[in-house]
Amino acid sequence: MITALGGAVSDRLVGYPLLDSWWPRKITPTTSITNKIVQEESMVIDIVEKTSPAVVTIGISKLERSLTLNPFDPFSFFESQEQQIEQDIGTGFIVDPNGLIITNKHVVSDLDAQYRVITADNEAYEVQNIYRDPSNDLAILKIDSQKLPTVELGNSDHLRVGQFALIIGTALGEFRHTVTTGVISGLGRGLIAGSPFAGYVEQLDNVIQTDAAINPGNSGGPLLNSSGQVIGINVAVAQGAQNIGFAIPINIAKNMLDNFYQTGEFIRPFLGIRYSNVTKETAILNEIPEGAYVVEVVAGSSAANTDIQAGDIITEIDGQKINEEGESVAEIINQKKVGDTITVKVWRNKETKEITVRLKSYQ
Repeated sequence: MITALGGAVSDRLVGYPLLDSWWPRKITPTTSITNKIVQEESMVIDIVEKTSPAVVTIGISKLERSLTLNPFDPFSFFESQEQQIEQDIGTGFIVDPNGLIITNKHVVSDLDAQYRVITADNEAYEVQNIYRDPSNDLAILKIDSQKLPTVELGNSDHLRVGQFALIIGTALGEFRHTVTTGVISGLGRGLIAGSPFAGYVEQLDNVIQTDAAINPGNSGGPLLNSSGQVIGINVAVAQGAQNIGFAIPINIAKNMLDNFYQTGEFIRPFLGIRYSNVTKETAILNEIPEGAYVVEVVAGSSAANTDIQAGDIITEIDGQKINEEGESVAEIINQKKVGDTITVKVWRNKETKEITVRLKSYQ
C-alpha cells in the first residue's frame, strides 16, 4: 500500500522522467508493438480523411440496343429493344478546384456514352469535356463546379521499393471510397495493359507496382504515400496473380496538366510509335544497341511523316540516351510541346541515322 501510494505521489510531484533516471522501467515488446499499430492506424485514418473528399466516382450512361426473338410475330423474328445503362465504372481525383479531374483513358473510352462524376458528398455532375491521352492511358475530365476539394500531388521520381502505399476507389464499381493499403513492390515496370476483347491494348512504361489491392472500379483512382500525396494513378492488375497491381507515375500526369494550363487546350505532343524496350541484357545477347525497338509507326502521326520505320531501334532523342538508366521515349516526349522539333537517333542495319521530327498533337 505504501509503495503504490508513494509511486502515485512521486508521479504527481516529479513525473516519470526523473524516476526513470533512477529506476528505468521495462517496456515490454507488446507495448512497443501496440504503439506501432496505433501510429499506423492513425496515419491511415489521417490520409483517408484528408484525401477522400477529393476522390470521385466515374459513372457511365448509355443507351444500348439489342435484338431479341419475338415469338408472337411470325413475320418479324427479331425486335429491337433499347435499354438505358447507368453504372459506376471507375474512379478519379480532383486536381483543380474549378473542376479538373484525372482518371484513366480506358475508363472513359466509349465515345458514344455520357459520363458523370459523383463526389464524396454524393453530388453528381455531367462531364463537359474529356481529354484522352493517346499513349499513357490517362484522361482529364472537366465538370462545371467551383471551390472543389483537391488532392496534393507528390513526386514519383523519388519513390523507393518498400515504402507505404494507400488506395481509395470505387471497388468493383459498387463500393465507393474503399480503402486498401500496402507497399510499393517495384518500380520501372513495363507492361501491356488492356484486353483485346474489350477493344484496347496499350503498352505502358515505367509504371509502379504495388501490393495494395486494386480491383475493377479502382482504375483512375489515386495511389497515395504516407503524407497523403498522390504518387500514381491506378491502372491495371496482373491476371491470375494476387496483389500485383500497377499505377502510372503521377509526374506523367503533372506534365499533362502543365501543358493544359499553358495552352488552354487538351493537347499533348504525340510521336506516334508503338515500341518495346531493348534491355542491356537483350542488347548484349543480340549485338544490338539498347533503346526502343519500333514495333509499329502509327498512320498520320508525327513519326509517320519521317523516315522512322518499324524495326528501327531508337537510341537517343535530343541527346538523351534511351536505356535502362535513362528515361523512356514516353517520358522524353511528355516533356515536349506540340510544335517542338526533336532529333531522333535510330539504329538500322548496323548504321545510325539522325531523323528530325516535328511533334504534332494526337488526332
